[in-house]
Amino acid sequence: MMNEEDFKITNNEFLRQFETTVNGELAIIEYADQERKIFLTKLRMPKDLAEETTNKFIEAVLAEIKENTNCRVMPTHPDIAKFMRRNRRKYKDLLPVGINI
Repeated sequence: MMNEEDFKITNNEFLRQFETTVNGELAIIEYADQERKIFLTKLRMPKDLAEETTNKFIEAVLAEIKENTNCRVMPTHPDIAKFMRRNRRKYKDLLPVGINI
């Protein structure tokens, strides 16, 4: 099982994706940014991973966004939206004003 510290998140600005390596394979969250918003559009994880590992990766990416940008997050990928919905209180400050998920 991986801890949050195990994820070294890289923001590949050229490909517009956050990346990390899980069990030797690349895991990514693709994004589009516009008008101080980051739209999290696609999630690709290595197959056969526990949902908990996927959640930790999403959590690490959201922490990266919160710490290093002045942007709001629009979770357009269903799994990311579901994660943020389950953790509403923790991430409501990352959502744009007036947006509920």
